Amino acid sequence: MTDIDEVADLDSSVFHLLKRAAQYASNLFADQNGYSGLTHRQFTVLLAVAQNEGASQTQLVRATGIDRSTLADLVARLLKHGYLQRKRTREDGRTNTIKLSAAGRRALQAAQPGAAAVDREILNAVPKPLQSDFLNALNAISHAYSLHMEQAEDRAESKIVEVKPRRRIRVEA
Repeated sequence: MTDIDEVADLDSSVFHLLKRAAQYASNLFADQNGYSGLTHRQFTVLLAVAQNEGASQTQLVRATGIDRSTLADLVARLLKHGYLQRKRTREDGRTNTIKLSAAGRRALQAAQPGAAAVDREILNAVPKPLQSDFLNALNAISHAYSLHMEQAEDRAESKIVEVKPRRRIRVEA
């Protein structure tokens, strides 16, 4: 592998090629599942909830790689559509658990065949002998991103400092 000191053209830019591949995947998903009304991110959240029934939004951030504020917006939208149910936990009143509703389960099941077709079409764009390596490379990038998110979370938590309130002392002159 060579060192990359500069990006000479778009066809050799890893970032650009990943963005193009992501756009291709998004367009394929919209073509396959546009009728369902679900975006790829909404599908991702529904699938993550189905795989992690009763998870908190923080756990869903880790499972999906979607940032907190975007995930919160997606959850709010999916709640509004009746696809998700949210409930406060007994252990911590600040934490919500998220579950699929019956409508969410139906929407997910309806979108599954289209999502599988998108996966097949993307894999078919890669020569057969390279498909396994392609999936391994994508998993390595996904894992690196998960580690990056965990490290960022750890840094944010280490910056939280408990501050004691100051007392005002009245001094009479």
